[in-house]
Amino acid sequence: MNLEIIILAAGQGTRMKSSLPKVLHRVAGIPMLQHVVNTARELHPQAIHVVIGHGAQAVRDALAAEALNWVEQTEQLGTGHAVLQAMPAVAGDSMVLVLYGDVPLLSARTLHALVGRVAAGPALLTAHMQDPTGYGRVLRDGAGNVLGVVEHKDASDEELLVQEINTGVLAASAAALNQYLPAVGNANSQGEYYLPDVLSMAVADGKTVSAQVASSELEILGVNDHLQLSQVEREFQLRTAQQLLRDGVAIADPARLDIRGSLTCGEGVSIDVNVIVEGDVVLGDNVTVGPNCVLRNVRIDAGASIHAMSHLEEAVVGAAANVGPYARLRPGTVLAEQARIGNFVETKKATIGVGSKVNHLSYIGDCDMGAGVNVGAGTITCNYDGVNKHTTVVGDGVFIGSNSTLVAPMQIADSGFVAAGSTLTKAVGGDELAVSRARQRNIRGWQRPRKANKED
Repeated sequence: MNLEIIILAAGQGTRMKSSLPKVLHRVAGIPMLQHVVNTARELHPQAIHVVIGHGAQAVRDALAAEALNWVEQTEQLGTGHAVLQAMPAVAGDSMVLVLYGDVPLLSARTLHALVGRVAAGPALLTAHMQDPTGYGRVLRDGAGNVLGVVEHKDASDEELLVQEINTGVLAASAAALNQYLPAVGNANSQGEYYLPDVLSMAVADGKTVSAQVASSELEILGVNDHLQLSQVEREFQLRTAQQLLRDGVAIADPARLDIRGSLTCGEGVSIDVNVIVEGDVVLGDNVTVGPNCVLRNVRIDAGASIHAMSHLEEAVVGAAANVGPYARLRPGTVLAEQARIGNFVETKKATIGVGSKVNHLSYIGDCDMGAGVNVGAGTITCNYDGVNKHTTVVGDGVFIGSNSTLVAPMQIADSGFVAAGSTLTKAVGGDELAVSRARQRNIRGWQRPRKANKED
C-alpha cells in the first residue's frame, strides 16, 4: 500500500504575536515546516500534501523548491476539516499519515513504527506526560484498548486525570478517512471538526485502534509561542551536539553550540563555546575553532585554526592556516596553506597565497596576493572608485609596510617593497622600493595652540 502524507500547516499561531505564519518560524535556521517535510521524505511517501491557510503564499514561497501538493483551507474549522480538504488528492487505496507543521522534532523512526501499526483500523501516536494540561486525553477500556480521544475542554474530571495524551499524529487508510471524516461533527466546546473523532467511529464499527507511544515528551512538542519555540530549538541543538560528540568532535559545551545548517567534521576537530554554524560548513581533520566564532558556508582544511571572535562567510581556509582573533573573512576569500589573517583584519574577494601574512588592522578587498607576502598594520586596498571595483595584484615575496594605501587597479611585482605610510597609485616593479609620502619637516620653536580663557 502506498503511503501519502498530509501535513497540516494552516494555523495562524496568534500566540506567536507575529505576522509570520507560525510554521515558518525557524528552528536551527530553517522553517519548522521544512523540518517536518524533511522527516516526511525519510518515509519515502508517494506524495506529500500540505494544507495551508494563514499566510498561504508566504508558506508556498518559503518551500518553493519542494515538490509538494498545496491544499488551501480557506476557513480554519479544525483538524478534521483540514484533512478533509486534502483527501480528494489522495489515492483511494493509499495509507495516510497526518503530521503537523509546528511539530518539528518527530523522528522518522517513531513514524515508521506508527505506520506499521495500521492494520484493521487506524493508529494513533500518543505520549505520557506528567502535566497533560491542554492536551486531548486518550481513552481506553479496562483491557487497554483505545476507545477514542476527548479534548481537554470537553473532558470530565475523571478523564482529566488521564496522563496519556493525543499528539494528533494519526495513520489510517484513505478508505477509512473517506468514510468517517464527512460524518465528523462539531458539537464541542470549540465548535471545530476534530480529526481524532474518526477513532471512536472506527471503534464503533468494530475496528481496532492501535497506539504507538512516543519516545519522549519533547519529541511531540508542538510550538504555539516563543517559549515553546525556544524549547524546541534547544532540544534540536542538544541532539545535534550529542551526535557530533558521538562522532568524535570535541565540543567544549554542547549547550553553547548552534548548528543552523549542516556541519561536516573530520577527525580531531575541536569547537569551543558559543560557535554558530550556518549553511554548509566543512571542517577538515584537526581543525580548531575558538570561542564566539560565526562560520557561514565555509570550508576549513586540515590543521587550520580559527581563533576567538572571528566571522567567516563563504570563504575557504587552507590547511594549517590561522585566522583571528577578531578577523572577518567576507565572501570570496580564499586562504592558501599556512596563510595568516590576524586581529581586526577584513578580507573580501581576496586570494591570500601560501604563507602570506596580514596580521592586523587591515582591509584587503578584490586582491590576488601571492606567496610569502607580509602586509603591515593599517594597510588597505582602495578597490572602489565610487562606481566600479578594481583589483590589486601582489606578487610573491612582497613586503608592504604599515599604514600603506594601495589604490586599485594596482600591481606590485614579485619581491617589491612598499615603504610604510605610502599611498601608491602606480605599479611597483620587481625588487623596487616604492615610497610615496610627504617629506618630514621638524619646526623648531613651534607653540601649541592654547584655549582662550573663558573670561576673554
